[in-house]
Amino acid sequence: MSVISKSNTCELDVIGIGNAIVDVLIQVDDSFLEAHSLKKGSMMLLDQLEAEKIFSSIEPDIQISGGSAANTLACIANLGGRSGFIGRVKNDELGAIFTEDIRKVGARFDTKPVNSGPPTARCMIFVTPDAQRTMCTYLGASVLIDPSTLDLSLIEKSKVLYLEGYLWDNEAAKRAFITASETCKLSNGKVALSLSDSFCVDRHRESFIDLVNNNIDILFSNESEIISLFKCSNLEAAIKEVTGCCEIAIITCGEKGSIILSESRALQINAYDLGPLIDTTGAGDLYAGGFLYGYTNNFDLRKCGEIGSICAAKIITQLGSRPSTSLKDLLLVTN
Repeated sequence: MSVISKSNTCELDVIGIGNAIVDVLIQVDDSFLEAHSLKKGSMMLLDQLEAEKIFSSIEPDIQISGGSAANTLACIANLGGRSGFIGRVKNDELGAIFTEDIRKVGARFDTKPVNSGPPTARCMIFVTPDAQRTMCTYLGASVLIDPSTLDLSLIEKSKVLYLEGYLWDNEAAKRAFITASETCKLSNGKVALSLSDSFCVDRHRESFIDLVNNNIDILFSNESEIISLFKCSNLEAAIKEVTGCCEIAIITCGEKGSIILSESRALQINAYDLGPLIDTTGAGDLYAGGFLYGYTNNFDLRKCGEIGSICAAKIITQLGSRPSTSLKDLLLVTN
């Protein structure tokens, strides 16, 4: 399970590839969702015209760099780990926001912005008083990732490569994933994948299963995603299916905690309660960040899961998917 064989030569603990998105958070009530025909808790993809129309009509509470993998890498940096991110932005206002924010938290981001084509991606997150999030996403420049985007030398010098499942919708990004994972494996690194979304899994079930069986060492999913992946009727059946597919499989189950599967062992990790629930945005991303921080520091799997659970518990007590306080300090008082 250890990645210590690369520890003396690595510049980074974890490098991730994902959508470079600016999260635009707006607190609304249910009537706003009804007026815009938005289903609470859903994620809707928008085209450029739709995105610009909605974006121009709102007054954001927060604009901050986001994207699932980017959130995970920011979490690792916040904990004191060495992380880097590969993703595409345009040379525009939101692109500058993304770049400044992710670098500010200590994550390495060297991908050059593009000067033409679609604008920087944004995800408008409408948060209702019950802490549910309804997302309208325009992917824009973020889907321009292809093998030429990759810094293979940096991937070679990273302990873990972390891949965001959302990008599997794009054929060029798929090729980038495979190229990156092969490079990582050849340099004795580990490859981790987040399934990202059950609807994403539904679209790509067979190719995801092939990817997990042949390229992935560490799999992150939530309960609905793993059930969808194997077309099971319940979690217990899905656990049987995923066991043995890769070295480690992690299933997050909300307030019920998480399950870590490794060889013939299953660990149950309890959820933490660190305050009132405000916004569930980024909970899975922060869990992955905490887990990978522990993993790349050679902690045992239970400790990795506990760190992930603490990070997830903290992020849901605030608005947005980037922690407003030091997670490193938080670990000192919760362990």
